[in-house]
Amino acid sequence: MSKFKTLLRAAAVALTASAVTSVQAAGPTQGVTDTEILIGTVTDLSGVTAIQGVNSANAIRLLFDEVNASGGLNGRKIKYIVEDSQYQVPRAVQAMNKLLNNDKVFMTIQDGGTPMNNATFQMAIDKNVPKLLPLSFARSMYEPFNRLKFSHSASYVDQMRAATRYFIEQRGRKTICAMYQDTDFGKDVLAGVTMQTEAMNMKVAATTAHKPTDTDFTASVTKLREANCDLIVLGTIVRDTTLIISSIKKVGWNVDLVGQAASYDTAVATAPGGVGEGFYSMTPTLYVYPDDPRPEIRDFMARYKARYGIDINYIGQTGVIATQIALEALRKAGRDLTVDSLVGAMESLKDVKDMYGNSYSFSPTDHHGSTKAYLAVVKDGRWVPVETQPLSY
Repeated sequence: MSKFKTLLRAAAVALTASAVTSVQAAGPTQGVTDTEILIGTVTDLSGVTAIQGVNSANAIRLLFDEVNASGGLNGRKIKYIVEDSQYQVPRAVQAMNKLLNNDKVFMTIQDGGTPMNNATFQMAIDKNVPKLLPLSFARSMYEPFNRLKFSHSASYVDQMRAATRYFIEQRGRKTICAMYQDTDFGKDVLAGVTMQTEAMNMKVAATTAHKPTDTDFTASVTKLREANCDLIVLGTIVRDTTLIISSIKKVGWNVDLVGQAASYDTAVATAPGGVGEGFYSMTPTLYVYPDDPRPEIRDFMARYKARYGIDINYIGQTGVIATQIALEALRKAGRDLTVDSLVGAMESLKDVKDMYGNSYSFSPTDHHGSTKAYLAVVKDGRWVPVETQPLSY
């Protein structure tokens, strides 16, 4: 039996009369009944990053359903509600308001988008609802510290600092530039590049900013080409990443491009016409393809495809990681599930491993599970590691 299936079996505990009495004595906890835990997600299901939000939510739902099918978690089934933000802050606020005040969820998981999370954190904190492991790698997912905020992977700043150092020291790049979305997300990416160049007594030579919905990058490409950039760091997601790569290749410009976790997507690697070929990206964890030799992973990916009709992408894999961490914390929190018991369980997790072999640790003073980041490149339509070890700065 696989380790993950063993975890599911261990989580399925019979409901006892004494456990019911203890829960009742502690008083009601929002989103928790004798038989159910209510968990929500606000993410992009139909906007410019829907390919990511849908994959993540699919993975979470599949794992929760499998937990329920195995008997539940400490005597309770999980009810999972997903709301569509369309990658728009007003819609995210509206959706979070529904989850907190109408549905009355116990916690949220993998809420998507940096700007959307930044706009909804205080809403959840005011309701004493944990926001676990958002679908964003921005520093604001764990800073400033709050007992209800937990993030699992290397931040965009961590990723970009490591990438910038690598390309300067190992590839001899001297004119560093940046193209980024004019959002909290994009500015976090820019911050990482700026911090690392300054640490190496250099400066970012030129920058361009754009809206997430922009589709014409001709002027931006022209500006950076005139600045003689030999490395462009991208604070972009999927659609704008492929459009920028395509625009640069159309003018015959041979320049290194490196993105981060939001652009580390199979849709970029398999873009029509081989557009993504040679594109670099940093990533907190390496994407695992369906032909991976590990039986547990191949089995899960087959189940995912059988249910949803598509292969799980990298962000779907991120959803798996977040869910496995959350399930371990919920299991450790025990039958007497409260916000305090969940937070205490999260803070007690040490070297928790996901099915891909990555480990995460938290503490009462550190809610950032890992700072590791890897460099990968698109080769023959697949993401291939450039280095087998994580990069540092």
